Amino acid sequence: MTALRTLREHRRAILAGFGLVFLVFLLQFYVSRYPNTPLALQFNRIDGFIFDLRLKSTLDNRSTGFADIVIVDLDGKTMEAIGWPWPRARLAELVYNLADMGAVVVVFDVLFADRERNPAREVHQALAQKALALNDVVNLIEEMDGDKAFMESFDATDVMFSYLLNQSDLRRGVLPTHNISSDHPPAQLGIINYSGFESSIPEFHDASVGEGFMNSSPDSDGFIRRSPLVLRYGNKLLPSISLEAARLYALADSIEVKTQQAGNLVNVEGIKIGNQLIPTDAEGRVLIPYRGPQFSFPYISAIDVLNNQVKNPDIFDSSVVFIGTSAVGLADLRSTPVGVQFPGVEVHANVLEGLLDPSILKYRPDWWEASVALYIIILGIILAVMMPLLGPSWMAITGIIALGGSIYGNVLLWTDANIALPMASSILLVLLLMMYNIGTGFFAENKRRQQIKGIFDQYVPPAHIDKMLEEPDSVSMEGERKELSVLFSDIRSFTTISEKLSANELKLLLNRYFDPITETIFTHQGTIDKYVGDMVMAFWGAPLDDPRHAQNAVETAFEMLRITARLRKEFKADGLPEVKVGIGINTGDMNVGDMGSTFRKAYTVLGDAVNLGSRLEGLTKFYGVELLVSEATINQCEGIPHRRIDRVKVKGKNEAVAIVEPIAPERINDAFEQELTAYHKAYDSYLAQQWQQASEQFKQLTEANPKDILYTLYLERIELLKDQTLPDDWDGSYTHTSK
Repeated sequence: MTALRTLREHRRAILAGFGLVFLVFLLQFYVSRYPNTPLALQFNRIDGFIFDLRLKSTLDNRSTGFADIVIVDLDGKTMEAIGWPWPRARLAELVYNLADMGAVVVVFDVLFADRERNPAREVHQALAQKALALNDVVNLIEEMDGDKAFMESFDATDVMFSYLLNQSDLRRGVLPTHNISSDHPPAQLGIINYSGFESSIPEFHDASVGEGFMNSSPDSDGFIRRSPLVLRYGNKLLPSISLEAARLYALADSIEVKTQQAGNLVNVEGIKIGNQLIPTDAEGRVLIPYRGPQFSFPYISAIDVLNNQVKNPDIFDSSVVFIGTSAVGLADLRSTPVGVQFPGVEVHANVLEGLLDPSILKYRPDWWEASVALYIIILGIILAVMMPLLGPSWMAITGIIALGGSIYGNVLLWTDANIALPMASSILLVLLLMMYNIGTGFFAENKRRQQIKGIFDQYVPPAHIDKMLEEPDSVSMEGERKELSVLFSDIRSFTTISEKLSANELKLLLNRYFDPITETIFTHQGTIDKYVGDMVMAFWGAPLDDPRHAQNAVETAFEMLRITARLRKEFKADGLPEVKVGIGINTGDMNVGDMGSTFRKAYTVLGDAVNLGSRLEGLTKFYGVELLVSEATINQCEGIPHRRIDRVKVKGKNEAVAIVEPIAPERINDAFEQELTAYHKAYDSYLAQQWQQASEQFKQLTEANPKDILYTLYLERIELLKDQTLPDDWDGSYTHTSK
């Protein structure tokens, strides 16, 4: 019953998970059925990227494959020595040299679409037009016929050529006469049909032992991951250059396309070379079993073969030799999973290696769609039911396990069974379910947090709430003693103001005043302790640690005075009483925590340091200033100028405390700095008991600024003290007997 009740509580999340499973299932079905749509192309690009990562990560585990494949490279060194195109007579020398070193099959990944110019023939034609002697030139024609010399070299070993199929009306040369047999007519197969071609000259076609197309089959992102083994030209099936080379090397007489009827469609199952069946996809393509990055096969420079400068001639013994180019200028470079700028000739070499050693070929069986769909459904249902029942951490752990298991299983099929199943849909499924469940949990938790904050923000410090919500174990509800800064602010003559206003007017005035005051306290990381009538009490450094608690408290006081000055003008314009405040700040060790009774508690601060802050607020009226802070506070306020006010002993304390008035930046100017310097000189004279000098200095200050009652206060105090005998340890302190 408990399990059923839990499932009912999360039924919306579970049903949403089922919806995501169905969505991914439909996506996989859509992509496989409509591969050329924009959505399918983008999805297949992602799947191709994952395919590339899997291929490159498992290259070290790839079996060796067929070793006797060598590439003779028409490289930059060769181009510099001979250029391109080569004289056909030099190509003949190349073939002879390869045959002498033991090459069994020589495959030209080069198109010889035109006959070579014969200078002797051209001379012969010119002389014939002028009716001149021709006999000697006729002999030269035979001697200088490079095409003939090239064809004669074909007797030394098996030489085959390549041709290029296209979709234009261009038909140049001739195509192979032999057909590849098939279980069904070629027109019924899902193999690409071409209408044009460009092949080597007919003489090479007749003299060679075989020909194959050099066409590649890049994916939608331009990367070559698959290679077609057969393509269609009308009613003929033609072999690729790699397939024909494999047939020649295996001494097979025929190539057969094995097919399977699937409803109204006929799919290719594989290509049979002699008795060896090569599994393919429905279009007759194989996944290219890349050995590694470019130059993974032996590369020998063509000029070295021509000049008999090969360091290890035995490398050609019983080998299949591809003649192609890695030179950038000849534009036979491709983008592949193992590298861009990959020589096209090496792509053919990789395909041939797979055909000669099918154990290294990866394939995608015809049941792959059903297996992927079944996996998506089973895994999706399990995760859709499990995840809503878990907490965020276990959701993430479960998702990571499912993701890792899917990837591991897929790679295991790849390495141990040569089965290549797509991975993108299963990864997408796990990520969607993880993001949905974690996301909905996050938003639900955030909604609950906002509800709690909305209820308690008016009563409990917001920083306290945030800390408790984020790290419940990090905040102790027990009291603790730590250094904090406390601020007291009180509206002057509040009783007189309240007598002039009705209860509602007084409430509106206080709300209008306390709203910006509270905001600036919060802005400067402060915690509101309490409001008592017109008084506000706040502190810094708890519940969250604040290394700048004293600085933040003083900067808050500056902003409170600015707000009060602005409101004073607004109240006057609205016919309300003007508002003035006094602010006191002290820094010291205090007890902080949730204190009170079992019925009601408050997060507050207690201690002598708190009491001193309250006393300083009361002394602002006595000294005629708006802000007073203790020496302990100003010592932690780097860069804030201040005026020394006095050393005082407040009621209930015997130890004198130095008090100062911090100066807001907007009050600083040249005249004020001069006055402040003069005041500190007068105050130093007072502390030194130089009564006459101090009196004259304070009189000058009073004449310059008669509104500052601090100067008058010191003149009165000097008159009282100058005739008294003071103790030796007198430090200028004054004892206040009232709060």
